Amino acid sequence: MIVLRDVSKRFGAHQALDGVSLTVAPYTTHVLLGGSGSGKSTVLRLVLGLVPADTGDVAVDGVPVGPATRRDIQRRIGYVVQEGALYPHLTTAGNVGLPARARGWPAAAIEARVNELARLVDFRRPLLERYPAELSGGQRQRVSLMRALVLDPPVLLLDEPLGALDPITRTELQGELVQMFRELRKTVVLVTHDVREAFVLGTNITLLDAGRVVQHGTFDDLARRPATPLVTEFLRAQTPPPAMAEYF
Repeated sequence: MIVLRDVSKRFGAHQALDGVSLTVAPYTTHVLLGGSGSGKSTVLRLVLGLVPADTGDVAVDGVPVGPATRRDIQRRIGYVVQEGALYPHLTTAGNVGLPARARGWPAAAIEARVNELARLVDFRRPLLERYPAELSGGQRQRVSLMRALVLDPPVLLLDEPLGALDPITRTELQGELVQMFRELRKTVVLVTHDVREAFVLGTNITLLDAGRVVQHGTFDDLARRPATPLVTEFLRAQTPPPAMAEYF
């Protein structure tokens, strides 16, 4: 379980978060939804202990996040960012196995785990010897996901993981992620500005705006019982206009 209680964070003159409270239940996919600058990514950085909260408390499975606990908490979390952040000089297998090598795993165990994850994310084995520049955007995101999963962490944090992909690849990976999260039983926090992605992936959704929580709930809650007009406006902003209906 991940819990933020009345958390605020400022970067210079910018108030990134302002009194944010939320709870991510175990084995659920919790979507942080909102536009650019709404504070979504800052929440992930606070959970990872990459930046400290100015006020309020952040805890993972009952352990407060802070300098003394940050390292242990990070070991329990897999982290995926937009574009994958892969090392260009390492092959796919090298990128995926990097966290395991850092932990001192034997080469045979790393190879077995990499092959297991390749099967899980439907990544063809010959591609394991390619470098990131030789892969498509969707393939690079699969590699980043495998690397986040290699140590089998109970928690996954995904920061706009599909944001740079074309619409077809994005839709395909959304479906795969739904099945994968259900199979792996991880606690997942996913950041996105995409309403469709929130609908497809989110067990629960927190809509953020200007560093504040606008509404928590299921997609049905937000769509049918919006807390403010902003909720309706945000959800409808990405709906195709009526003039496009005849084409679908």
